[in-house]
Amino acid sequence: MPRFAANLSMMFTEWAFLDRFKAAADAGFPAVEFLFPYEHPAEPIGLALSGGELQQALFNLPPGDFAAGERGIAALVGREDEFRAGVETALAYAHETGVKRLHMMAGLADAEDAAAQETYRASIAFAADALAPHGIDLLLEPINGKDMPGYFLNDFDRAASYIREAGRPNVKLQFDMYHCELIHGDVAGKLKALFPLVGHVQIASAAGRHEPDDQGPDYPALFALLDELGYKGFVGCEYRPRAGTLEGLAWFAPYRRHDYPRADPLDVA
Repeated sequence: MPRFAANLSMMFTEWAFLDRFKAAADAGFPAVEFLFPYEHPAEPIGLALSGGELQQALFNLPPGDFAAGERGIAALVGREDEFRAGVETALAYAHETGVKRLHMMAGLADAEDAAAQETYRASIAFAADALAPHGIDLLLEPINGKDMPGYFLNDFDRAASYIREAGRPNVKLQFDMYHCELIHGDVAGKLKALFPLVGHVQIASAAGRHEPDDQGPDYPALFALLDELGYKGFVGCEYRPRAGTLEGLAWFAPYRRHDYPRADPLDVA
């Protein structure tokens, strides 16, 4: 049975950020993820996790100036020093939260530009090598061009090529089923083909990026497929509730925390 992580950047926004952890735990989630922790000191986040007996499934490396429209800097020529400093910043938060997966946003750049490609490859190598001694995986996520026009990494097969080319066991694919549906369709087929590379899974409805219920893709079938493939990680709920977080959790009732073991085999040293 899949185990779910509430995305606190999109869910439970009725609460202040540090209060969302308890709200998620009370709703039955065993884990949380979010986009960025960097507006808050690391220690209170660690305390919020422990207070809710929650695991941190994922967060992103620093993305540049997100408020100004930047969406990562890993492929941006000339931002290499800032990127490397961001990896060190993320490691400090990883220490406090115990997270074992960090997502690296590529940024807005031409996917065919040779200099951007080389910068991206170098960023993958640097980050993966910096995270490996801490037992942390580096995740690459393709993002669809409708939600993020001009995003460098916008194709699942291209992401797979970068992962294979990196040749590092801790570089893995962040398989967001919502983005896969919008980019390629046939989420089940793409998941089967790329599953050996998958390090994290995320979900949302294809229509509006809301709850994973009746708006497609076929999530009950995809959850069963994850079980069939032997996926042991968390499934991140990176969706925007239609009408309140708690009001939209009917789909989650069969999966609440009391229904399965909390320990994440991927996080056991």
